[in-house]
Amino acid sequence: MSRASLFVPLGVFIVILTLGYVGFDLGARSELPSALLNKPFPEFNARLLGEQDQSITRDDLLGQPTLVNVWATWCPTCLSEHEQLMQIAATTDVQIVGVNYKDRPDKALQWLAQFGNPYRWVLDDRDGLLGIEMGVYGAPETFLLDAQGQVVYKRVGDINPRIWRSELAPRLLELGVSIAPGESQP
Repeated sequence: MSRASLFVPLGVFIVILTLGYVGFDLGARSELPSALLNKPFPEFNARLLGEQDQSITRDDLLGQPTLVNVWATWCPTCLSEHEQLMQIAATTDVQIVGVNYKDRPDKALQWLAQFGNPYRWVLDDRDGLLGIEMGVYGAPETFLLDAQGQVVYKRVGDINPRIWRSELAPRLLELGVSIAPGESQP
């Protein structure tokens, strides 16, 4: 066996490794593509969390910019994001709607009672069907809708102070949302 043939397996391994890296690299988690971007938010009819006889539809979200935040009690990143959502609710006039994703309603209600509720409505998506319609990869994810219900922004991952200042606040201002002075500045 020649010496060169000893390097063939190493070369094959390097080629496979390179193809795997290039072929399966998803890039930044927050930049996952969304089929909904610049399209209408999907039609839905969802129960409100803790209200079995009450539901809302896509039409209830129309008329003003809306943040739709997908969250769950089993999601540690959702807990770290929650303080920023409370701050957004306190300092802006944007409508925030929560989608409690693949979670137990009793746990979700307890979580909101303990940490506060920044949401106008919380949709009960315990089976994940609305999440499928939205193209959700997991929690947290946040969609920004304009007043006509078009998805103008999607964030996979948490909304933190840096994301708020650099990505979300400027978009809200463009949509005419009132933000307390100093809240959108870096």
